[in-house]
Amino acid sequence: MKLLSRLCPLILATLAHAQQNTEPGAAWKAGAASAVITPKKMIWMGGYAARTKPAEGVEQDLHAKALVMEDDGGSKFALITMDLIGVPRDLRLAVAARVEKEHGIPPARLAINASHTHSGPELRFKRLEGVDDPALRQAEAREYSAELENTLVSLIGAALKARAPAQIEFCEARCGFAMNRRTPDGKGGWRNFPNPAGPVDHQVPVLKVTGAGQKEIAIVFGYACHCTTLGHQKFSGDYAGYAQEEIENAHPGVVAMFMNGCSGDQNPYPRRKMELAQTHGKTLATAVESALGTTPRALSGRIRAAYREIPLAYGKLPSRAELEERSRSADKLDAAHARRVLARLHEEGALPRHYPYPVQVIRLGDQLTWVTLAGEVVIDYALRLKRDIQDPLVWVSAYTNDVPAYIPSRRVWEEGGYEGGDAMKWGHHPVPKWSPEVEQHIVGTVMELRGGLD
Repeated sequence: MKLLSRLCPLILATLAHAQQNTEPGAAWKAGAASAVITPKKMIWMGGYAARTKPAEGVEQDLHAKALVMEDDGGSKFALITMDLIGVPRDLRLAVAARVEKEHGIPPARLAINASHTHSGPELRFKRLEGVDDPALRQAEAREYSAELENTLVSLIGAALKARAPAQIEFCEARCGFAMNRRTPDGKGGWRNFPNPAGPVDHQVPVLKVTGAGQKEIAIVFGYACHCTTLGHQKFSGDYAGYAQEEIENAHPGVVAMFMNGCSGDQNPYPRRKMELAQTHGKTLATAVESALGTTPRALSGRIRAAYREIPLAYGKLPSRAELEERSRSADKLDAAHARRVLARLHEEGALPRHYPYPVQVIRLGDQLTWVTLAGEVVIDYALRLKRDIQDPLVWVSAYTNDVPAYIPSRRVWEEGGYEGGDAMKWGHHPVPKWSPEVEQHIVGTVMELRGGLD
């Protein structure tokens, strides 16, 4: 049985006519498309290690959506958003290669963002440990991922086919349900608990794409907040899914696309109830409507993009003897991580010292610089980059092109705690902590790539 539904016929853009070239913003072309990607089988869910069973139903359909923009010189940028836990590296590489081959859009001009909903399927095969039937669940994840790859490539093709003259505008507002979740525990450590004094970024950036006759093609919006209002056993887009639903209901025919920001240390509060996910979604959708009611900035100029995978350094690698000792630790999490790393050492012969971490910078016209970062990036990155990049408009998104782990700032790295390194014990990274230079390496790369786009 197919795991994904067929590509939806929702391709939103109108065909060009000669007189449209006189409209404002006609130098741009744009098209959008959407598809339902809700699993048709009740497969394992991603996001919470404590789960003991697969999904039990569908609360809300999950979607993948695509937007392709083109400047008057024919340069394109393609964006994909998904109601999923993350973007596995292998999926990004496969989709990028096929999009370039089949549609002529190079990898640097493709961004794939995941909302990071914790109410979607698990795509990361190696994370499927300790489940009820590992072989079955891994096979289901592979099958789902294979169909997802085909769907994403088809979506880009559909959006390309739908291109028409368009106006692209930027506006913004604020939203307030996200709160920093790193709270001192009084013992020199940190706990996951709402911290109203912690750093946040409540900006809601909005990109509005409008075609002929003010026909709305797409509304892309962002917010920095974990998609973790819910913790149940049904598929759902969480607050981001409900926000997109609200916007599409209010703007018939539009494709609403959510871009998660640097929300590694940001949670929605209050949480844990379906009604709260719906309320947060309506609150975010209201912020988008507020932004649309302001005076927008029309974007004009060329599309430029740069992409680089940098060797993001791990901390000091453990010896085999150290791993063997840790594997016998009374700390079950620490012991389990050591056993996974030992297995990796046995299989690969040596442990990697770096991870190929993707950094991307897109310039949409002469006004907007859009930075996309991989992983669960903490809020310090957004605050710093919006301060350091001296451009009229700056948008910073995380969870894009890969989600390998939490990405701490130097501050969070020094403080420690879950986002500072402990979370890496749940995966297959060789150490539970990045190098202390992780922030400087990423930010330095962003600034270098931005400088090359003048």
